[in-house]
Amino acid sequence: MKSVVLALYDGAMLFGAAAACEVFGVDRGLADPWYDFRVCGPRQARLGGWLRIDTPHGLDAIADADTVIVPACGDVEADLPADLVDAVRAAHDRGARLVSLCTGAFVLAAAGVLDGRRATTHWEHTAVLAARHPRVQVDPGVLYVDEGSVLTSAGKAAGMDLCLHIVTTDYGAAIANELARRLVVPAQRAGGQAQFVAVPAAADAGHALAALLHWAIGRLHQPLTVPDLARQANMSTRNLTRHFTAATGITPLRWLHTQRIHRAQELLETTDDSIEHIAARTGMGTAATLRRHFHRALGVPPDTYRRTFLNHRTPPRQPDGPPVDGTGPEATARPSGRG
Repeated sequence: MKSVVLALYDGAMLFGAAAACEVFGVDRGLADPWYDFRVCGPRQARLGGWLRIDTPHGLDAIADADTVIVPACGDVEADLPADLVDAVRAAHDRGARLVSLCTGAFVLAAAGVLDGRRATTHWEHTAVLAARHPRVQVDPGVLYVDEGSVLTSAGKAAGMDLCLHIVTTDYGAAIANELARRLVVPAQRAGGQAQFVAVPAAADAGHALAALLHWAIGRLHQPLTVPDLARQANMSTRNLTRHFTAATGITPLRWLHTQRIHRAQELLETTDDSIEHIAARTGMGTAATLRRHFHRALGVPPDTYRRTFLNHRTPPRQPDGPPVDGTGPEATARPSGRG
C-alpha cells in the first residue's frame, strides 16, 4: 500500500489535504522506501473556498493507486463530482484502500463503498450522512473507523489521527510516533476515542448558581450527591434540579459526572498518578468504576488515553528542595477548554 494518491476536487477543504501531504508526501527518512505520493484533481480546482490550485495529475492517477485519500468537502449539500465518485468506485472494485477525511465520507458513500460498513464523519454531519445513505452504519462519536480496505475519519484533527494510524498499519508504531514528534502533534489517538466530551460551562459570575458550581468543582474528590448540592444551595433537590438545568442545560448529576471525567482527563494527561489515585481524586471511588465510566464517555480506557500524551509530556523541573510529587495544584492547572 505504498502508492498514495490524494484526490482533490472543486470545493475540497484545505486542512485535511495539507495533513495528508505532510504525512504521506514528505520523506523524512523514517523508512525506506517512503510512500510514492501524488496529488491529482481537475485543473484550477478551488480549495478551501478561496485557493485555486493546479494539480500535476488528473483523476486518472487514481486508477493505479494502492491508497486513495479523499479530503473533506466544504458543502455537504453541493453536488459531488461525478467523475471523482466513479473513480473512487472503480478503485474500490480493483481492491485499492480508500480513505476519507472528515466529510470526504460523503464521496465514499456516494460511490457505494460504505454500504454495510461502519463509518464516521464530522459529528455535525453524521445525521445527514445517515439519512442520505441509510445502508451506512454511521458512528457519530469516534475519531476514525478502520474497516480494513475502507477508512473514514471525523473532522479536522481526527484526519491527522487517521493518517498516523495508516502509517502505524504500514510501518509500525515506532515510526508513526517518531513522525508525530516531527510534526509536533500528539501521538496517534485510538480511533474509538470520542470526538469530544461536552463539558457544560459554569454559569457566569453573576448567576445565582455560580458559587455552587465553584464549590462543587473544588470538592470533586468527595462523594458529592445531588442532595449535597441542594443543601449547599439551600434548596430542595427538586428546586435545585429545575434551576440547575435551566442554568447549565444539564442535570446536576450529569454535570457532576462530566466534571469528574474531565478532571480524570486532566490528571491522566498531566500526572503519573495511578488509576486508583485518580479514581480517588475524582470521586469515582475505585479504579474499576473510573475505567467503566471513562470508557463509556470517551470510548477508550484510561490507560490508552494516557499513552496518547506520554511522548509529549514535559517533565516538571526539579527545583532545590522537596521533589514535585504531581499532586499539588500546579499539576492540574491547565486551560479548561479543549481543542
